Amino acid sequence: MRAYILTIGDEILIGQVTDTNATFMANALNEEGFEVVEHLSVADTREGIMSGLMRATEAADVVLVTGGLGPTKDDITKHVLADFCNTELVFHEESWKRLKKIYRTFGKKATKHHRVQCELPATATVLTNERGTAPGMWLELEGNIIVSMPGVPYEMRQLVRNEVIPRLLEFNGDDKRLRALTILTAGAGETTIAEQIEPVEDSLPEHMSLAYLPNLGTVRLRVTTRGTDEERMKAELEDVRVQIEDIIGDLVYGYGKGDLALAVQSRMQNKKLTLATAESCTGGSIAALITRHPGSSSHFMGSIVAYDNKVKNKVLGVPVNMIRKNGAVSEPVVKAMAEGARKKLGTDYAIATSGVAGPGGGTKDKPVGTIWIAVAGPEGTTARLLSSGKDRKRNIIYTVHQALDMLRRVLDGK
Repeated sequence: MRAYILTIGDEILIGQVTDTNATFMANALNEEGFEVVEHLSVADTREGIMSGLMRATEAADVVLVTGGLGPTKDDITKHVLADFCNTELVFHEESWKRLKKIYRTFGKKATKHHRVQCELPATATVLTNERGTAPGMWLELEGNIIVSMPGVPYEMRQLVRNEVIPRLLEFNGDDKRLRALTILTAGAGETTIAEQIEPVEDSLPEHMSLAYLPNLGTVRLRVTTRGTDEERMKAELEDVRVQIEDIIGDLVYGYGKGDLALAVQSRMQNKKLTLATAESCTGGSIAALITRHPGSSSHFMGSIVAYDNKVKNKVLGVPVNMIRKNGAVSEPVVKAMAEGARKKLGTDYAIATSGVAGPGGGTKDKPVGTIWIAVAGPEGTTARLLSSGKDRKRNIIYTVHQALDMLRRVLDGK
């Protein structure tokens, strides 16, 4: 199914608000194997919305619309949708009951303006908005599905995850279903992986596809199949998974929607191990990614952000002479940082980083993007040199992924 993303709002067109909704929806659709053919932002006017809907329905099977569903007079999306779908607005009693209940919870009373919010296109299937008052709407036309959602990002995301994607995966006129498997990899780029598994990709039948979803230091492989036989589709996905892992098994760290921090967490929990970090150039970013996941307290003890050399010396125990001789961005120092963090926080393992993240601060010998990472553990301490680019944000994210993958490989005995 081809998908189209239509965002409504003058504030987006004039650059007052960044359209993060389109980015999220495109990523969510792509992850499930849908082909996103175009993004379009239009003004919050009847003419803008109508022309956007006409263009979108001509180009795609599914149209995801955000914006213009509030209680004020300038929120006209549902009015235009009703006209476009050749229907009328009707009062939706269940939405009104739910809205009044929400306001009672906060000790307030819903007004006539809120009541207007419950007038919806007669042919729409109402999608419950668990995080707001404006309901989502699912409309089916001949050959098209139009889904309208609020423009508030956290409301839209909940609807996409819990309502829209599940419905789209189950909906198809020919009774076929879409099933997919995501293989998570780290340690090689998209081009390298594509070259290695080219024979597998070339052998896929027409009803199967392989998509590459790269990030800094990681690549997700999305294998998709389509059909009516669930057992056959399951077997097809498993067969492709085995073929890919036979070729790049050391790069695979998990499946589904996890990340490297979650992969490390599961391994450490299974082995009852503990972890600490000593971060200079990453400034606590590794610890932030680790603690984003529930349950991280079971293995993660803490982090020392040793940005200044005095902290490296006084807190982590890195000898002053070692720093003077080799510089803070060096193999001996980053190893000593990892060993110091492991000792200081009493953990089984420790990760350390030290580098020149940029955009300034580089030298001829150590240009921007020169970064050392180290992992200390019962087996000893290993270090690795990264040579990245000049973009500070990208360098930090890349370093975080590489450091976690380095620990993952140590834990896997690789």
